[in-house]
Amino acid sequence: MKNEVIGFVGLGNVGSKLAKNLLKKSNKIYLFDKDKKKYLNFKDSAFHKCKKLEEITSNASIIITCLPSPSAIDNVIKILLPTINKRHLWIEMSTTDKNEMIRLSKEIKKKGASVLECPITGGEHRAKSGNISILCSGLKKDFKRAFPFLKLIGHKILFCGKIGNASILKIITNYLASLHLLGISEALAVAKKNKLDLGLTHKAIEISSGNSFVNDTETKVILSGSYDVGFTMDLVNKDVRLFKKLANEYNIPTDLGNIVQRIFKKGMKKYGKRSYSTSIVKLIEEECRIKMRANNFPKQLVDIYQKQKGIEV
Repeated sequence: MKNEVIGFVGLGNVGSKLAKNLLKKSNKIYLFDKDKKKYLNFKDSAFHKCKKLEEITSNASIIITCLPSPSAIDNVIKILLPTINKRHLWIEMSTTDKNEMIRLSKEIKKKGASVLECPITGGEHRAKSGNISILCSGLKKDFKRAFPFLKLIGHKILFCGKIGNASILKIITNYLASLHLLGISEALAVAKKNKLDLGLTHKAIEISSGNSFVNDTETKVILSGSYDVGFTMDLVNKDVRLFKKLANEYNIPTDLGNIVQRIFKKGMKKYGKRSYSTSIVKLIEEECRIKMRANNFPKQLVDIYQKQKGIEV
């Protein structure tokens, strides 16, 4: 770890938080984002600002990418590939297409470099605290090389086997979260129309068999009226599309998936690509002429726990 230098590409809502957690322990970090305004978020940190993407490979041995789409990842790797060599380990932390991840990993390996697929899951608030969960796929030796850095970013870290596995699992978990969000919106509407206090409703769900990660987190910012989860409609639609693609490869029926896709497409068209994913609840609020609100719920999600030790689970 002492001789490794990190290059981090992609300083969006989540990427910036991951990079900041790395910066707490090391100054040997080179950052790049095509939007140079993103560097302003790091004004109190000691880091190396890259003017060109190629500076990442020339200075760093560990290359971490956290990008919004498969096409964005492809564009970055196309630029980096000519200067990648056997000293490099590429760690991909985005939510991406399984087949694209496998294809790009083969291109990287042709240059003698190593690859680790490490999508994160657990919400933007846990990315900030350093308690995010990480799903890792690749060779075990590359996992061991990366682990000292991964444990600075996350808490629960799961090795998932070969390249592609982690992307599949991340898409499955994101799909389930989207499904749960639609269920929560209908459940809250039923409670509201029956004149139940929605704070009481949230608590009842929390202690019941109907609880979920979505109720533990996203329901809170719905009830406060901020909807602020740091995750947007376009990303949900991308993830559901990738889930459908995985299912279609094996002719798996996805009746619920079709419903989720249709509703979120409608939500994105009505509220905009960059609206919060939780804004989907507004569809049923408007149709039923209600507001799903309760007192004493936060406008933003905050992890109540301090940084937990990174562990392999």
